[in-house]
Amino acid sequence: MNKIHPLILACATTLFASYSSASFFDSHDGQFDLGHHIAENAYGFLPVPILITEPAVGVGGGVAGLFLHEDEQAKEKRKQAALAAVDGGAQLVPAAMTLVGAAGTENGSWFAFAGHRHSWLKDSIRYTGGLGVGEAKLDIYQPIQFDGVGPLPAIDTLRFGTTTQVAGLMQKLQFRVKDTPLMLGAKQVLAVSSVDLNFYGKLGQAIDKLSQHFDLEQLGNTSVTSGLGLVVDYDTRDNLFYPTQGYQLSAEYMAYDEAIGSDYNYQNLSLNGQVYFPLGDAWNLAFAGNYQHFSSDDRLITPTAKPYVALRGVSSYRYQGDEILTVQTQLSYDIDNRWKVSAFYGHGVAQQRNSEDALNQVDAYGVGFRYHIARRYGLRLGVDIAFSDQESALYFNIGSGL
Repeated sequence: MNKIHPLILACATTLFASYSSASFFDSHDGQFDLGHHIAENAYGFLPVPILITEPAVGVGGGVAGLFLHEDEQAKEKRKQAALAAVDGGAQLVPAAMTLVGAAGTENGSWFAFAGHRHSWLKDSIRYTGGLGVGEAKLDIYQPIQFDGVGPLPAIDTLRFGTTTQVAGLMQKLQFRVKDTPLMLGAKQVLAVSSVDLNFYGKLGQAIDKLSQHFDLEQLGNTSVTSGLGLVVDYDTRDNLFYPTQGYQLSAEYMAYDEAIGSDYNYQNLSLNGQVYFPLGDAWNLAFAGNYQHFSSDDRLITPTAKPYVALRGVSSYRYQGDEILTVQTQLSYDIDNRWKVSAFYGHGVAQQRNSEDALNQVDAYGVGFRYHIARRYGLRLGVDIAFSDQESALYFNIGSGL
């Protein structure tokens, strides 16, 4: 087992040492709560432990800090909302938030990141940006037939390991259409990376087959991925962190092209939707869906370029394809204003063009709970236990998990 990256241990020690002797309780119900502390500090700060149990990279952990920046007028408005309602100021979203953190896992993967979200003119203009650096060790599954290749039998799915070292930038600028929930904008992605492959078993001449799908000549060399795109977002949810009513519809089209500095040329369309239905005072039903369409005129692409089925209980990149479709539903119950339990189910489909094994499907399900860690902001922190056809995983989440 590899050791956790020393940067993570240093951050964790520094972060929690300053909070070890502190006591935080909500005057509304006397329960543990960080909302008052966040609001009353010059830079409202919420320590967030990162506990990773993602099957694709193994067990790991780290730490992040969520900074909520508010002026005195916004703090007072949220304070009054918190005093007047059990859900606090959940409908109020801070104009500026910053997230900084680092984490690592047992298979040697690690990452460090910083992100910022800022809005102006009552959220008429919104900017979201982030920087990250790290190394990811992921297994990729590729449907390939090896009929007639020496002594190798026909193989439906080839599994091989990838080690990707990457430094990347993402930024998005959006503008609200009049006073509606509709926002239009543009997005930029820029990453510099190198990829190495680790083959499992005796593949021999099968590497020649693999080279028909991936750019093996670029392995170990530095490559640039550069993309520009358009984003559309329509959001009526009552809370950014854990909604209980309303819906969100979003669309994103990204083009990666050598004309803007990319070493690879491809396009990706992503459509997302979420909807939340209150069922009485304690129950809530939610649905979510995602569709992605990948296209490229290039014969060779990087192994992690194609989209994948993203569901709790399913390893990242386990089911990749040219078309991805996922649907999810979640039923939650409020035990009281602090504790919430839930059950969820999801189904994912990965469609691979130009392959005899063209269609992969997976089901995932599980249960979880959330604790209202910052009532004034509607922040909930908790755990999900998820299972799929071949895997199981434990997740520590902020938000609904959908």
